[in-house]
Amino acid sequence: MAVGAAPRNPGGHPRTPAVKALAAATPRPYWLDDPSRPEALPALAGDEHCDLLVVGGGYSGLWTALLAKERHPGRDVVLIEARRTGWAASGRNGGFCAASLTHGWANGHARWPAELRTLEELGHRNLDGIEATLARHGIDCDFERTGEIDVATAPHQVQELREAAEQAAALGVTGHTFLDRDAMRAEADSPTFLAGLWNRTGVAMLHPARLAWGLRRACLDLGVRIYEHTPGTELSSRRAGVAVRTPYGRVFARHAALGTNAFPSLVRRLRPYIAPVYDYALMTEPLTEEQLASVGWRRRQGLSDSANHFHYFRLTADNRVLWGGYDIVYRYGGGVRAEYDHHPATYQRLAEHFFRCFPQLEGVRFSHTWGGAIDTCSRFSAFFGTAHGGRVAYALGFTGLGVGAARFGADVMLDLLSGARTERTELEMVRSKPLPFPPEPVRSVGIGITQWAMTRADTNGGHRNLWLRAMDKVGLGFDS
Repeated sequence: MAVGAAPRNPGGHPRTPAVKALAAATPRPYWLDDPSRPEALPALAGDEHCDLLVVGGGYSGLWTALLAKERHPGRDVVLIEARRTGWAASGRNGGFCAASLTHGWANGHARWPAELRTLEELGHRNLDGIEATLARHGIDCDFERTGEIDVATAPHQVQELREAAEQAAALGVTGHTFLDRDAMRAEADSPTFLAGLWNRTGVAMLHPARLAWGLRRACLDLGVRIYEHTPGTELSSRRAGVAVRTPYGRVFARHAALGTNAFPSLVRRLRPYIAPVYDYALMTEPLTEEQLASVGWRRRQGLSDSANHFHYFRLTADNRVLWGGYDIVYRYGGGVRAEYDHHPATYQRLAEHFFRCFPQLEGVRFSHTWGGAIDTCSRFSAFFGTAHGGRVAYALGFTGLGVGAARFGADVMLDLLSGARTERTELEMVRSKPLPFPPEPVRSVGIGITQWAMTRADTNGGHRNLWLRAMDKVGLGFDS
């Protein structure tokens, strides 16, 4: 063996630090591998009648059911979930609960400049509302309002973050602080960190699955009837409302709210607006005090780098590091399947990037690996509307921001179903739709070209080529 060569396993593959660190990882979501996970609720058998049917037991559906009961305690609410509450994106995400409703203020300014201050205010009120709800219902989900830092890891990103801080200040967006290299590395130390933009109050870290389970308990306490392992298979209009068929029964309701997100909508015309993409993450074992001290990170902010193919990372309550992102995997046809939940090539790539970012943590092992589907839409933020003569409402396309924005989407759906004109329903963001994605095979080809162009931009000083500039001009984007 040559001096310095990596030792090999019997199969002949090098045992790199990344491979060794992944060797004993459990292939399931860390958040769901939790002894506090509640027992499953029975499936619906027979027919049900209610005032409001909520389809989907993730954040979107749970917030809708909870807020519906808080608005009108006498309202009869039923929620159906195809698997178990919080098992999909709501139990697999990074736990970044952001005030942003627009996938960052820059995206909001590009699309709704006249509404940006209102959207920012509504977003912060929404995050405050989440925090208040956790206190009111006694939901313990490790909520820490630490903020988030966007990190520059390439020279061109430093100037981009500096300009972003200046633009935010000029637009009256408060709470953003530019950090030069030394200030950034004082917050979290990596040789790859060149600068940062710290959103001090607009993001909280939390345990995503415990948030979902806490909302579930709060709904049950208020009288919501929840049926798990009960997929909605067909939606139809009835004279006095709507009906949703399930494998062993039906639900008849005056109104319905759809929180199906990445899964095929019961309103078929909405399906072209969503491209389900797969995102993957790793979780380390708990860091020792010495390992944590080598990184700093005393204020425990969420972190993400500023590349098109970006990483997001944060500390858990017991000082593990969640490290996710980078690859955005779209499968031909846009299917959502269990076999897509794991992608070993991405796990290894993420592990290699982790040790490149934090070489002082070499030797740390990963305990869990997992993935899940994100409901991406072409404007990177949720869209809303009604169907079946106003008796059905939907909120879709959160594009990775649903941990916080799903509560806002629930309020919008309830506003729309009530027929009331509110500050939310008057927003252009709420009244407009993104561009739909084209059908296959054009969709896959376009996404592939866009991913290639994004990679080129990351390695070419951030320069967006003709393809990306054309997509920007027509408002068609792709992100996670």
